[in-house]
Amino acid sequence: MIVHSASSSASPVGGSAQPARIPELIDSWQGIGAFAADIGCGYEAARQMRRRGRIAPQHWPHVVAASRRHGIAGVSCEWLASHAAATVQGEAA
Repeated sequence: MIVHSASSSASPVGGSAQPARIPELIDSWQGIGAFAADIGCGYEAARQMRRRGRIAPQHWPHVVAASRRHGIAGVSCEWLASHAAATVQGEAA
């Protein structure tokens, strides 16, 4: 019998439910610096993503991969796009 382990020793969250918003997603890490390092961007870029509630599309593949590694449920490019669209519509109102 072969047993596959889904655990990740580097996981900052140990598995969690789908976040409701982008800031909640980013807060799943131990800090903005940890999120930035994990997705490969600078601290200030990550801080602005959290503040704006939106992640630039060029980072989406990295965010999706990092979320999967850390057991954060439901984060996909589609999820990120829907939150980006909702944020932009909210700013236009």
